[in-house]
Amino acid sequence: MRAYVLTHYGGPEGSLLMDVPAPAPRPRDILVAVRAAGLNPVDFKFRQGKLRAILRPGLPLVLGNEFAGEVIAIGGDVKRFRVGDRVFARVAKERAGAFAEQACVDEDDAARMPRNLDFTAAAAVPLAGLTALQALRDELGVKPGQKVFISGGAGGVGTFAIQIAKWLGAHVTTTASQRGEALVRSLGCDEVIDYTSQDISKTGARFDSGFDLIGGKTLEQMFEIMKPGTKIVSVAALPEPQTAIKDLGGRRALSAIFWLISYGIRSRARRAGISYRYLFMHPSGSDLALLAELIEQGKLKVTVDRTYPFAKSRGRAALISSSGRSANRCAPIRPPLLARAG
Repeated sequence: MRAYVLTHYGGPEGSLLMDVPAPAPRPRDILVAVRAAGLNPVDFKFRQGKLRAILRPGLPLVLGNEFAGEVIAIGGDVKRFRVGDRVFARVAKERAGAFAEQACVDEDDAARMPRNLDFTAAAAVPLAGLTALQALRDELGVKPGQKVFISGGAGGVGTFAIQIAKWLGAHVTTTASQRGEALVRSLGCDEVIDYTSQDISKTGARFDSGFDLIGGKTLEQMFEIMKPGTKIVSVAALPEPQTAIKDLGGRRALSAIFWLISYGIRSRARRAGISYRYLFMHPSGSDLALLAELIEQGKLKVTVDRTYPFAKSRGRAALISSSGRSANRCAPIRPPLLARAG
């Protein structure tokens, strides 16, 4: 089968489209004919070697973290899926493998696709949708009537986060440029701050929770607009000790490293009287099933930024690297597509 393989860390030259053996399903795996795969910033960061402190699988490795496709074989212990099911999934961090004509995933990490989506749109959901859901529902505990601030609402995670926060009953404020304002308002955002001309910290508003998708100066300004005793969850700044304990398998040595590198951010949060948490989302078939239900009910819309032919995936990765947007992109895979949402 054809697959996009990382042979060494660095630039696009270390990633090649080549023929590799098809994967063999483990007892709890489903084998999927991939019809589309999602592109995200984590893909180029992994390719560049920026995640080696956290993930260090053996190379060469088939890249890719999320896909949509059709089940073509199942392991002996699989109970939830049958051959012919249309599924989507975020594969386990240590496995990858989505940028290929076939991919294996544990049945607990997959769900049936929303019936009203095609493969391309479905492939743009798992990573960004799960990140938004787990941050807002599980980490921030968003409740009806709360005021939630989401930075970068026009990106891939942001487009899901706005809608999920509204589904949870929150009043949502986000940042966007004038170009992105129409998009975030169409997704239900209540208030929009133009980050190109307004200082977030000078708006006079106070929020019950914050979801940071930008980091840097934007995160610094967010510390000034949160109510005392509240919390910011980030997926764009620096990981802190709980990241290693809760999200990365209880790795205490890594927790100590994260304690050091995040000391400044945690001190800033402490001075503001709030807590700070960096989140690595986790694959979850049950969470994906919930997202599929919301999509089928019309409560969650998927915005695909653009698609690319699989044969152009090398250029795609370079484009993501230069764009810096947190959008999901998708690509069909047979020949596959890569898709990016947002």
